[in-house]
Amino acid sequence: MQDYQKDKLAKLIIELVNDKIYVPMKAKELCMLMGIPKAERSDFQEVLDRLVSSGKIGVSQKGKYGKRESFTQVGTFTANSRGFGFVTLEGHEDEEDIFIPADYVGQALDGDKVRIIQTRKGDGQHRSEGHITQILEHANKEIVGYYHKNKNVGFVEPDNQRILKDIFIPQGKDMRAVNGHKVVVQILNYGDAHHKPEGRIKEILGHANDPGVDILSIVRAYGLPEAFPKDIMHAAESVPESVSEDIIARRADHDFRNLTTVTIDGEDAKDLDDAVSLEYDEEKKQYRLYVHIADVTEYVKEHSLIDQEALNRGTSVYLTDRVIPMLPRVLCNGICSLNEGVDRLTLSCVMDIDHNGTVVNHEICESVIRSDKRMSYNGVHAVLCDTELTNGEDKDSYLPFKPMLEKMYELSQILRKRRYDRGGIDFDFPESKILLDEKGHVTDIVPYIRNESHMLIEDFMLAANETVAEDFFWQQVPFVYRVHEKPDPEKFMTLSNMVANFGHFLRIRDEDSIHPKEIQKLLDHIVGTPEEPILKTMTLRSMKQARYSTENSGHFGLAAKYYCHFTSPIRRYPDLQIHRIIKEDLRGELKAKRIAHYKDLLPAVADRSSTLERRADEAERETDKLKMCEYMQQHLGEEFDGVISGITNYGVYVELPNTVEGMVSIRLMDNDYYVFHEDKYELVGERTGKVYRLGDKVHIAVMNTDKLTRTIDFRFVKPMEEAWE
Repeated sequence: MQDYQKDKLAKLIIELVNDKIYVPMKAKELCMLMGIPKAERSDFQEVLDRLVSSGKIGVSQKGKYGKRESFTQVGTFTANSRGFGFVTLEGHEDEEDIFIPADYVGQALDGDKVRIIQTRKGDGQHRSEGHITQILEHANKEIVGYYHKNKNVGFVEPDNQRILKDIFIPQGKDMRAVNGHKVVVQILNYGDAHHKPEGRIKEILGHANDPGVDILSIVRAYGLPEAFPKDIMHAAESVPESVSEDIIARRADHDFRNLTTVTIDGEDAKDLDDAVSLEYDEEKKQYRLYVHIADVTEYVKEHSLIDQEALNRGTSVYLTDRVIPMLPRVLCNGICSLNEGVDRLTLSCVMDIDHNGTVVNHEICESVIRSDKRMSYNGVHAVLCDTELTNGEDKDSYLPFKPMLEKMYELSQILRKRRYDRGGIDFDFPESKILLDEKGHVTDIVPYIRNESHMLIEDFMLAANETVAEDFFWQQVPFVYRVHEKPDPEKFMTLSNMVANFGHFLRIRDEDSIHPKEIQKLLDHIVGTPEEPILKTMTLRSMKQARYSTENSGHFGLAAKYYCHFTSPIRRYPDLQIHRIIKEDLRGELKAKRIAHYKDLLPAVADRSSTLERRADEAERETDKLKMCEYMQQHLGEEFDGVISGITNYGVYVELPNTVEGMVSIRLMDNDYYVFHEDKYELVGERTGKVYRLGDKVHIAVMNTDKLTRTIDFRFVKPMEEAWE
């Protein structure tokens, strides 16, 4: 087809799609309508693509062509520090984002709600592309950053590297901030193509080098709540400090105070919201597992000030130097905490479990307990493995509980095997613990070891969560589930191809064939291989995020048909919410009016809780990365052994034994010209043939750190094997 013919065809297409009676069609349908011969259909598609790219017509997510304005879509913009960005479409959060080239970002800032027109539909090899046509809502009403002043003019450089524009601060709106102050800016004007955004400083957090200001900046940037308002504190302080005899009497049928009960937590934990007991029936060869969860709803009533604040917070946030609790500490650490030797109200899930790990019978009830001992993970581990305790605890105080702990360990292994046999996935990424001094400065970063006692409690909590979810699913009452849907088939096909490059196998035929057991087999197969870290990470990224939902669609990662969060009402709002439903059900109060109430209420609770959970996770990751940068700043020029954990076309990522990760830029690898082989994740020197592979042991020196970008720069000194010679 000649160019003049293509131009003529383009005009005909524009006339057709703008006709009042035209209904959007796919390319194949348009070809048939316009009588395009098969031999010319590739040229026809080329014309369609050109019209879409130029914005003269539009294309839908399903590949139908029509008026440009017919296919505008709404979503959330995520900016990239290199100028381009992506839009996640509303209602299509699990689908691939739309790529927005830098020239078509306009004035949108990271997080803005925008309207876009799609200019290219993804085809498996290329992403869908679009242009931002309108900013519907600005996400950044306030921004945290560094203040810089030049004569009478001030600017704030945002901490968020995805906000690419400095904020202009007019004279008289700077609160007398000085160079180097970390500040909170209220945006007054978002600017345009010729002017920067303008704002006023509403809070000076302190100088960037002052203790605690770095974490406080993250707290403000993510909008995390801190101190509780006075009226909420007053309401919390008015809650009784002990359990009344009247309430205990009402729970006489489930008074478990004479049952041997323990809590098992970290040494520094103060809010103890779960306790466990175990009995063994020799005759039936069955375990009776009691999982007791703090009955927080007895003190936090629906629609109360405390409840509204808890919903607003959604979750407790665990930052490196502080905890931002969901509930006031007077409740978390007091009447709601299952402290040793005091009466506490609980919701108990009592499960009879056979030697195959099957829950053959269960009961959920309002109960009373009295914890016999506050145990630590290390203490339980020392008893089970007969090792010495080094944390200052008295190991002898554990010995009366040793028989029960050994039975608990036995049961946890049975439960874990059952979960494994059905396909439950355990990624088991290495974790670290960041140690701080009294001023909040990092003193050390050490690996955080998960031992058998951690997994024991995890196994018991998972069993209770599944049991409660299944019970209420079959009752068909409104509920909040923890769901994890199947991965997207296209993403997993890409993963399968990448895995094959390393000589491994992931069987994927179609969506129905994606089963967690296949992933489990892969993870088992790569244990100990150099590519294990990158393949684990890529596998995790190929999966969808777990979230809260009123619809039970199962939990893919756990290979569970029914799952909810029941076990942490002190720190997670969904747990607190379902406790109310459970108690109303137990009391026979879940009538039509209350069911209608929960049907109306719970979708918003689930969505909000999912959003706030993601916010907390992001803030926690940012503080960890920041403190790792601070720690490595103390070790500039020093050399460390490490392992290559990632390879890209711009450098090599190296992880140290304490889990700190930095990058060796390809620019610093000046002994050769290195080429990135994406199929094998290798860098190969053209002249020397030197190959850098995942898992290679290397020796690096620390070059630089940047707390603003949360990055650490390394350089290679020599391969580790040479360092050992």
